[in-house]
Amino acid sequence: MKYYSTNKKISGVSLQDAVVKGLAEDKGLFMPDSIKRLPQSFFDSIETLSFQEIAYTVADAFFGADVEAEALKKIVYETLNFDVPVVPVNDNIYSLELYHGPTLAFKDVGGRFMSRLLGYFIQKQGQKNVKVLVATSGDTGSAVANGFLGVEGIHVYVLYPKGLVSPIQECQFTTLGQNITALEVDGTFDDCQALVKSAFMDEELNAKLKLTSANSINVARFLPQSFYYFYAYAQLKKMGKADNVVMCVPSGNFGNITAGLFGKRMGLPIKRFIAANNRNDIFLQYLQTGVYTPRPSVSTIANAMDVGDPSNFARVLDLYGASHEAITAEISGVSYNDEQIAETLKACKQQTGYLLDPHGAVGYRALQVGLAADETGVFLETAHPAKFLETVEGIIGEKVEIPQKLQEFMKGEKKSLPMSKDFESFKSYLMTI
Repeated sequence: MKYYSTNKKISGVSLQDAVVKGLAEDKGLFMPDSIKRLPQSFFDSIETLSFQEIAYTVADAFFGADVEAEALKKIVYETLNFDVPVVPVNDNIYSLELYHGPTLAFKDVGGRFMSRLLGYFIQKQGQKNVKVLVATSGDTGSAVANGFLGVEGIHVYVLYPKGLVSPIQECQFTTLGQNITALEVDGTFDDCQALVKSAFMDEELNAKLKLTSANSINVARFLPQSFYYFYAYAQLKKMGKADNVVMCVPSGNFGNITAGLFGKRMGLPIKRFIAANNRNDIFLQYLQTGVYTPRPSVSTIANAMDVGDPSNFARVLDLYGASHEAITAEISGVSYNDEQIAETLKACKQQTGYLLDPHGAVGYRALQVGLAADETGVFLETAHPAKFLETVEGIIGEKVEIPQKLQEFMKGEKKSLPMSKDFESFKSYLMTI
């Protein structure tokens, strides 16, 4: 499979180079030349397959031509040694719980898969001292850091906005040590992301260092997130609820929903998507006006979605040939403020007993408002509520049990380096490592 850039100046790139480079030289994002449609027989029997079996079929369609079968199977099975259950919440609304992995967030799938695939290619190339740069608004940093922890020949640098991630999220990537370095940036997530992208475009840096990214700009990070859309459909089919499925995705950098859109192109019978935003509603404004106008992000209680210029919008545009009409035919959007998110979280707990996190609350509310009577709605519950402990406890007025996995992270000592949002300062730091 060959890859091209969304900016159309780069094409014919191998999977290996797309994964190792992360970002195309023309600043675009890599896209596969084609998206393989899976046979109907796969969907006819999908409910009889395990999560790993489903994921391997999907992974093989993307990566099978470039990765030996046994190696790819090993990567998939090592990545997915946990479940992502579909849980009924209210009437015809279900939660896809993506927080049962090592860091209790949906990005565990992409982070673990990418760490293993990148390690596979680095080993093939005989490379050493690869530097992975990753910007995080919350959960990406922990998932990627824990996915790469201890991987030989790779050092990860996590850039995160000072004071804008939850304390528990911060613990998950600032206490690891070893080959993980946390950089506390005096700015927003957009500033962190800009630093990473600028680093990839700097000739002097790239002449000295072997750089790659683990954000969803990397094809090895976002494509594996399509696995759980297929698995969700399989679980719904078992329940007899697989007709007219609506997937509602809390959206920040848009890698997650883009993976779902790829799944639909592969034949997954999803009727439509809802992109659920907090106050950072750039995509919603595009849907309404046809004009994409990025702006600085604002801080909300759903902090992992605080993105003012989502990178993967370029992939959405490319996927639909830049047709606003085609995009709005399959994707709708909503936006909720902090008060509405808190109101939804509290009401859901009181009325159903189900505890949402602030991001899942955005998705749940969108389905409450926008789901038709004959549709089955699934919202992505992207992280365990305990990762936003103070916020969630303050809203529901009661204690939230902290899972043992999170308690272990909280025992560690925070180790991070302060970093300016000025690129020259960041570049100077990288030149000395």
